[in-house]
Amino acid sequence: MKKILKTGAFLLLVLFLLLQLYRPVLNINQEQAGSSEFERFYKAPVAIKNILAKSCYDCHSNNTNYKWYQYIQPVQAFTNVHISSGKEVLNFDEWNRYSTRKQNRLLQSIKNQIESKEMPLSSYTALHRNAKLNDVQIKTLVNWLENQKTLN
Repeated sequence: MKKILKTGAFLLLVLFLLLQLYRPVLNINQEQAGSSEFERFYKAPVAIKNILAKSCYDCHSNNTNYKWYQYIQPVQAFTNVHISSGKEVLNFDEWNRYSTRKQNRLLQSIKNQIESKEMPLSSYTALHRNAKLNDVQIKTLVNWLENQKTLN
């Protein structure tokens, strides 16, 4: 029985090490580092930029700030799937590519999801505690978003 357990543990270790060879492309674009198209489009104040950078951009921009554990498989693969699905819905770095109608819809959706505390996701804030929005940050962001309109 001990031999079977040792063999199983060894095989799991080998599998784990082999998984580390899989290295998908990371969501890092040094050319776009800094402020997003969204921030520039709406001339966002520093307080808004800070909230968005801390709570939104890891999943909804072209620049993710990876933590050390997100370089380890299978965590990295899970993270990249999560980022890809987030960017499909909203990418702050691609804001200018959206139609005016979509921008307005997204503004309303962002506001609603932040107000209802659906975003940032609890699965994200569980590991990124500083990304969780407090009531003051929510109010600041919601008030600012209510005053934004796309006039293209």
